[in-house]
Amino acid sequence: MEVVTVRRTPIAVAVLTFVLAAVGLPAVHPATASAARIARVDELSPTKSAVFVDSPAMGQTIQVQVLHPAGGGARPAYYLLDGLDPGVGQSTWTNATDAEQLFAGSNVNVVLPIGGQASYYTDWQHDDPHFGRYMWETFLTEELPPLIDASFDGNGVNAIGGLSMGGNAAYILAARNPELYQAVAGYSACPDSGMAAGAVMFSIANRGGNPLNMWGPAGSPAWAEHDPALMAERLRGKTLYLSTGTGIPGQHETEIKPQLAENIVLGGPVEMGVNTCTVAFDQRLRALGIPARIDYSPVGTHSWSYWKDDLHKSWPMLRAAIGA
Repeated sequence: MEVVTVRRTPIAVAVLTFVLAAVGLPAVHPATASAARIARVDELSPTKSAVFVDSPAMGQTIQVQVLHPAGGGARPAYYLLDGLDPGVGQSTWTNATDAEQLFAGSNVNVVLPIGGQASYYTDWQHDDPHFGRYMWETFLTEELPPLIDASFDGNGVNAIGGLSMGGNAAYILAARNPELYQAVAGYSACPDSGMAAGAVMFSIANRGGNPLNMWGPAGSPAWAEHDPALMAERLRGKTLYLSTGTGIPGQHETEIKPQLAENIVLGGPVEMGVNTCTVAFDQRLRALGIPARIDYSPVGTHSWSYWKDDLHKSWPMLRAAIGA
């Protein structure tokens, strides 16, 4: 279950910030200057490979899995990010959806990072006692793309997307690295870091981390530097996609499954918050005259069945944007 977006309550954020400040901030250690390299590649199938990258920025070996055509030929890449609690051993996109079948007919490398719980796929200011070193932006935008392109016939054209936390991160990374991506997608995401601050900090603390280690206290300069709503001009000219439900149970809540109660009790209110944030971000883009496709569903909870649907809805426009 993803818990991502509710409106920030200033008092709650202030209290949380004060409590977390008492924990203290361990110093981050600078990354080494040596270049990232691929340690090994495991062929899981003719169209799926596990790539193990030695990352100087992260100080460890990071696994990414790549869905790719069986043959050669230049092709773009779609970096598809996971949510707050990523899959173990594989991306939840390939575990909970039919992503492998969806992309099978496309001339694209779909890059699926493994790990990064509650990381927001960003560079943290300090090492975290629970999570260790998080330097995901450096890994995803500097270290990884050249390796993927060199090993899987990439042509340098990229899109990025993700669900919930991963969708927030997709918009953050695109706004901070506008030269790298031609298209951006967020599925049940809140690309307004100021509006989402309380929920973001809670989600990190709820998983054992200290959110002050990421960008410092809410409202500090680093939060503004990672806020797509404030950097929306950098998204101009890109193909933009967002989707949201309302939290009202819909067609997928008629399906009998173990997580049904969780989807309704937790996923309903969370998606209501996502919807509020999406409307605000949509209004921000409209005010600036930046076109985007926003899929508003009258129903839908914060759950994988809807993200699967939205992945299918978004792929034709993303595919056209990057020439896959």
